[in-house]
Amino acid sequence: MVEKNKEYVVQVISQGYEGEGIAKINESYPIFIEGALSGEVVRVKIIKVNKNFAYGKLMEIIEPSINRVEPICSIYKRCGGCKIQHISYKGQLDFKWGRVRECIERIAKLDKEIVKYPLGMTKPLMYRNKVQLPIGMFNGQLRIGFFVSRSHEIIDMEECFIQDDIANKIVKLTREWIKKFNISPCNVDGEYKSSGVIRHLMIRRGFKTGEVMVVLVTNKQELPYKNEFIKVITNSIPEVKSIIQNVNSKNTNVILGDKLITLWGNDTISDYIGEFKFNISPLSFFQVNPMQTEVLYSKALEYANLTGNETVFDAYCGTGTITLFLSKKAKKVYGVEIIPQAIDNANVNAKENNISNAKFFVGKSEEIIPDLINKGIKADVIVVDPPRKGCDISLLNAISKVAPKRIVYVSCDPSTLARDLKILDENGYKAIEVQPVDMFPQTAHIENVALISKIK
Repeated sequence: MVEKNKEYVVQVISQGYEGEGIAKINESYPIFIEGALSGEVVRVKIIKVNKNFAYGKLMEIIEPSINRVEPICSIYKRCGGCKIQHISYKGQLDFKWGRVRECIERIAKLDKEIVKYPLGMTKPLMYRNKVQLPIGMFNGQLRIGFFVSRSHEIIDMEECFIQDDIANKIVKLTREWIKKFNISPCNVDGEYKSSGVIRHLMIRRGFKTGEVMVVLVTNKQELPYKNEFIKVITNSIPEVKSIIQNVNSKNTNVILGDKLITLWGNDTISDYIGEFKFNISPLSFFQVNPMQTEVLYSKALEYANLTGNETVFDAYCGTGTITLFLSKKAKKVYGVEIIPQAIDNANVNAKENNISNAKFFVGKSEEIIPDLINKGIKADVIVVDPPRKGCDISLLNAISKVAPKRIVYVSCDPSTLARDLKILDENGYKAIEVQPVDMFPQTAHIENVALISKIK
């Protein structure tokens, strides 16, 4: 057992799911060390002791890993957005590959060799097309940036290296506007103040169109000096096509409210994934890395192996992005999503792209899909793209009863993917291949797409 506040020299033997180093004083007691890398010898101070594990603070790197690099961002350690920026990009891909393989082997009880090496980016920086930044006053100083991990403190940010450079310019202009006209934030020293005006700044940019949307999230509908804000933004950033005010008066961690007011320009901006055009509103879900989204969806389409004669169900279809990709090779695609606004967007997107063989339904996939079956509609291929918690067990059981030839599973969490692959394996399906796609370089997150086939 280790002692709190005592220092130890340890060998880091592996990486945890969030990229933290793991060392062991003995064979059964792990120490989690943020910032340490596998293979390193480090000096660590124990800051928290639990019965089965401890947390340590990295004090000194005695023998560095060959994968260690100097982070380009000065605030990355506190920001929490780019937790593995200190790892070379090849090292990041190796880490993510190992994480997926470990989940497939340990949780799904499948051969880890089905996991292919991650598809990464040539330039793994400035890839985000959307950023949401809290605004607050701390010790009398204005801050626009990101929250410190597990707190309401905001780290002031001048430049973020994973978001579009235009977003950095808009942050600077917004900061100057707030200071010049003394616009009061709602976040004051980490506490919510209902008397404040401004809460968040959101920026979206179309990767292929270059169109930019600026959203000010406010506590109330009255927004002082809004014309001055419009003027400074539009005069400085010609790519801006939309400036919108979003009103959220609730004391909540949810960023956006329901009320939208277009202050200037269009209600939406547009962008493309592959050949398909999408109109994006402040409330629209749209993947934040459009370059890798195209890679991910192309792999999903490849796994679906459509000939033009198939009927496809797309569960958790969102705004219909994967559905449209599938529609160009399928006979008919049925998209199901529980959020009504997403289905509204999906129908608009289908119409915008002249897609006539896609039909969308609002509701739970585990309820809608069995109902479609009862009406005589049988799927040859089913695509699922669930949230982080994975598929509902009732949906997996419904899919097994449908008995499609193939299932394509798009996942944002290796653990829940592995859990669901195990359930499908027990229901007569075999995972043939899992392809990780690095949608979020500099972070520990990894997207996956899996090909699953019916055992004859």
